[in-house]
Parts: sequence; structure tokens; C-alpha cells
Amino acid sequence: MVEIHIPLTADGEWIDDVGDYLIDLEEELGIEEWDDGEEFGDVYIFFIAGANERTLLKAASRIAVRDGVPGGAFAVVTDTGTARFGQGRRVNLPVR
Repeated sequence: MVEIHIPLTADGEWIDDVGDYLIDLEEELGIEEWDDGEEFGDVYIFFIAGANERTLLKAASRIAVRDGVPGGAFAVVTDTGTARFGQGRRVNLPVR
């Protein structure tokens, strides 16, 4: 599983856009949204799974550079059984 951590901003309209975009990525890349995204501290986290690590990181990278998504996003490669957020290997994502 990959957690996509995106800094929260005053304008959170991008959250719904990313949620809709995940549907497109599910069809295109064969990933699945593992759980509903949620606010955690100063980030919003999306959870994706269902494909190999390379494909999941490709999806996370495409989300990070999407118009309207705040800069500073990163991914955490983890396991679906992990009890807490952010437990795993951190991967910096490209910046728009």
C-alpha cells in the first residue's frame, strides 16, 4: 500500500478533484483506493493499493503534480496491516 500525504491548505477544493482522479487512475493503472482519504494533522492522506509498488508510486507522482494540488506531497510505502499512518519508507514525489 502507498499513503499519499498532501499538505493541507486553506483551499481544500483539490481534495475532491484528487478523489475523482483516483477513479480514473483505478481504470488506467489497475490501482484501487484502499480506504477513504482523511485529514491527519497538517496533511490529507489518500490510500492506494492493488498494484505493484512501481505502479502505486507512478499514481502518487501523477497526483502530486496535478493542477491545484499543494506542493510538498510525499508517499509512504507501507503495509495494509499497519496500525498507524506514516509507518514505512518515505518517498519524495515530484514537484509541479
